[in-house]
Amino acid sequence: MTGSPDKIDYRALASFRHEIRSFLNFSENAARATGIEPQQHQALLAIKGAPAGFEVTVGYLAVRLHVRHHTAVELSRRLEARRLIRRSRSWKDGRKVELSLTRRGDAVLRKISLVNRDELRTAGVRLIRALQSIIANAGASGPAGRRGR
Repeated sequence: MTGSPDKIDYRALASFRHEIRSFLNFSENAARATGIEPQQHQALLAIKGAPAGFEVTVGYLAVRLHVRHHTAVELSRRLEARRLIRRSRSWKDGRKVELSLTRRGDAVLRKISLVNRDELRTAGVRLIRALQSIIANAGASGPAGRRGR
């Protein structure tokens, strides 16, 4: 056992949080450099990253972005106005609005994603190290260590 279940390694937690925030800041700046807001980038990624054959709706977008439904509605309207997504009524349930990327939206997302992937090649190593430090210092008797029992 590496540590007490009550012991908290604040340095490791702070380091991990810093690394996450550093990458998010980089990603937000990459989105702005392409002319869209970070939340718009997150929406495009959520739509594109949905499982194959999954009905991507405004409700799904709200859940994935941790925003209220009306916020997702407005966000999707802005993305549609910029011709980055298409909004259409679901043929299964006319009350739902389905979302899909346009070619333009796909191109914008690809550009940001390539930049983010390149950054993750170096930032990912730091994120993994910081997370491993937290896990190692949590010890086998902490909550994560009990799951397998």
